[in-house]
Amino acid sequence: MPTHDEVFEKVRTALVDALGVDDDEVTPESTMVGDLGAESIDFLDIVFRLEKAFGIEIPRAELFPDDVLTSAEYVQDGKVTEAGLVELEKRMPFADLSKFKENPAVQEFGNMLTVDDLCRYVVSKVGAS
Repeated sequence: MPTHDEVFEKVRTALVDALGVDDDEVTPESTMVGDLGAESIDFLDIVFRLEKAFGIEIPRAELFPDDVLTSAEYVQDGKVTEAGLVELEKRMPFADLSKFKENPAVQEFGNMLTVDDLCRYVVSKVGAS
């Protein structure tokens, strides 16, 4: 089982390779979109690299529940509803949604996922000490 530091280093390497950013730009607090400039196409590459690095399978909807963000049941006037936030928390227990809850605008969702969230997700898949 990898340690948290080992998980972070492998995640950092995947992000540096996929996004062409420098090592020092990838910190636990870095946001995937806002700080590292990831676009939707990049997430496919990131997922592929993480699957290969950790020997895991990452269903896209598990890491990025886009269906919640496009559902009339969970989104009204461009904002995720209370029910939508509950659904996101249920489906993304690895993510810290506290900042997103302050302004749950759908277009801001991509700016909330951090490197640390990604590490917690990987840990939940592989287990770590």
